[in-house]
Amino acid sequence: MRHGNKNNNLSRTASHRRSLLMNLGCQLITHKRISTTLAKAKALRTYIEPLITKTKATESKEAIMHNHRIVFSYLNDKQAVKELFTVVAPKVADRPGGYTRIIKLGARIGDNAEMAMIELVDFNEIYGNGVASSTEEVAVKKTRRSGGKKKATTDEATEESSAEAAADESTEA
Repeated sequence: MRHGNKNNNLSRTASHRRSLLMNLGCQLITHKRISTTLAKAKALRTYIEPLITKTKATESKEAIMHNHRIVFSYLNDKQAVKELFTVVAPKVADRPGGYTRIIKLGARIGDNAEMAMIELVDFNEIYGNGVASSTEEVAVKKTRRSGGKKKATTDEATEESSAEAAADESTEA
C-alpha cells in the first residue's frame, strides 16, 4: 500500500527513477523544452522546481557554493549546473515560483500514452512575456523603412542623372 506517499513511482525502482529524473532534468535545463509522457513531466516538475529555486540564493559566497553542490548532487552534470546558474537563474530571479509549464500534446501513436511538453516558462517567446515578439516586429519595420529610403535616394539619383542628360542634349542641339 502507498498510504501517505505522494510521489509517482513511474513503475521503476528508486535508483532507476532517480536516474530518469536526473537525465530529464539535465535535458530540460539544456534544451529549455522537452517532450515526454504526462506522468514523467509531472514528476519532473516536482524534481526540478526546487533546484531552480536554489539558484536564486545570493546571500553569501558560501551559500552560493553550497547550493551549487546541492544542485550538482541532484543533476550530476557539470554543464547543466553551469547553464542553470548562469543562464536560467538570472531570468527567473524575479519570479516567485512556477518555473515550468506543462502542455498536453495528445496520445502517442504506438501505445496511446498521453504525451506532454514541459518547458521553462521564461524561455518561451510565443506566450512567455511577449517582449521578444514585439522587438522582432520593430526590427522588421526598421529594415523595411531603411530599404525604402535607399530606393528613394536611388530614384532621386536616377532622376537627377536623367535631368542632366536631358540638359546636355539640349545644350548640344
